[in-house]
Amino acid sequence: MKKIHLYKEPTLMTKFDAFPYQKDAVDAVKDLEFAAIFHEQGLGKTKIAIDLLLFWLKNTDIDSVLIVTKKQLVQNWLREFKTHTSLIPAVLSTDRRNNYLVFCGPARVVITNYEIVVSEKEQLNLYLNTRNVAIIIDESAKLKNPKTKLTKTFFELSSLFKKRVIMTGTPIANRPYDIWAQIYFLDQGKSLGADFNKFKKETDLSNKLVLNEDYQKIFEYKVSAIYGKIKKFSVRETKNSGVMELPDKVYIQERVDFLPAQEELYNRICRDLVVQVKQEGENIIDDSSAIVKRLLRLVQVTSNPKLVDESYAEKSAKVAILDSLLSKIIEAGEKCIVWSNFIENIDYFTKKYRNYGSVKIHGKMNMSDRNRSVELFGTDESKVLFATPMSAKEGLTLTMANHVIFYDRGFSLDDYLQAQDRIHRISQKKTCYIHNIIINGSIDEWIDVLLNSKQNAAALAQGDLTLMQYKKTADYSFGDLIRIILFQDDNIR
Repeated sequence: MKKIHLYKEPTLMTKFDAFPYQKDAVDAVKDLEFAAIFHEQGLGKTKIAIDLLLFWLKNTDIDSVLIVTKKQLVQNWLREFKTHTSLIPAVLSTDRRNNYLVFCGPARVVITNYEIVVSEKEQLNLYLNTRNVAIIIDESAKLKNPKTKLTKTFFELSSLFKKRVIMTGTPIANRPYDIWAQIYFLDQGKSLGADFNKFKKETDLSNKLVLNEDYQKIFEYKVSAIYGKIKKFSVRETKNSGVMELPDKVYIQERVDFLPAQEELYNRICRDLVVQVKQEGENIIDDSSAIVKRLLRLVQVTSNPKLVDESYAEKSAKVAILDSLLSKIIEAGEKCIVWSNFIENIDYFTKKYRNYGSVKIHGKMNMSDRNRSVELFGTDESKVLFATPMSAKEGLTLTMANHVIFYDRGFSLDDYLQAQDRIHRISQKKTCYIHNIIINGSIDEWIDVLLNSKQNAAALAQGDLTLMQYKKTADYSFGDLIRIILFQDDNIR
């Protein structure tokens, strides 16, 4: 269909020049029907997307561009448009009446969140059948599960978009098969196949790999082939590829022993877990959906025993390490972000360290309060921010800090990478320090090995490592370590 021309076209100019590598990314994908922008977080994918859509609107038959992002990032996109362009995007929200006006209106750029695409599917279908619409999906790893209603909705609408672009710095959010649904949205299975279950079986970083070298060879071959299959429509730069000079990122393990009462509670819960595993068969250890909730209790005990036993009267062994780290960082005139997966910890630490001007972000706070915390953290009066990864790992540039402390960590690679890179991105001038607090002989050690293994497998799938490089770093010992932790092997404890 012909392009719809407006009586008065908006100004389609950018206010600032892009970095050379950002221009290269635009040039590489601007004429493609579909593309993936996988630049590592912190390298300015939003600027690439804005320049790309401006090119489309000026030089192609595209009438409008739909940007889909996570709910908490809509305001970030609006701010970026205000900074970089003269365009004022329309927004699709929970206001159905306003959405109707947007669908019938002249907006060249429309921003919405994932959930609205599902709720407005019928109206969106009509909209796409009457215009030449392109889509840019931000944080596309949200579509990693092809079985959800959300992902299926995007699959159904895919062919109606004249151009399709997905963006994320972590396409492998947790395990290599996470990339399949994102690519399927682009090409309906032409690159990675149309059978998700087969792809998942061949690329699953499972505990079974430690026991079988044949499984390892198949896994490594299949994962190493992924990027070659999507390379013709993908662009990826990392902070190590030389496109931009960023300060070093230094990882430090902060190790501590259990306190006696904490270890007693940990061992008791571990014994209960072992009984459950034995009742259901040890193969349950390889069933992540069944075991995660049980393992989480061990994570809670290493983090804060009161999370599982309100009568527990002592502190966690980790508190002393946190005290020492914060004191040294703040005495050096620097700032810090402390990450914990548990809201109770965030609330407690914010009160405990209020003499440091502490602020917090977690999922039970409204957006205005979260934004206020970010503003305060940018002032001289606040030295430390306490946050949960789920609420603050994306969309925030917090380069006023150059330390992050992971008080505890979950099993998600995406949470870990995104959270630490709030400080390691454009505008950071200082060396960045990533402190991981680990209790010796606990599940913390398994999480450390597991996340490193996931990160290496993701690097192989994303083309960041060659197969030869991967083989030198590959570590499947997490498959043994989880059994050792659960069954109290004397080699560890």
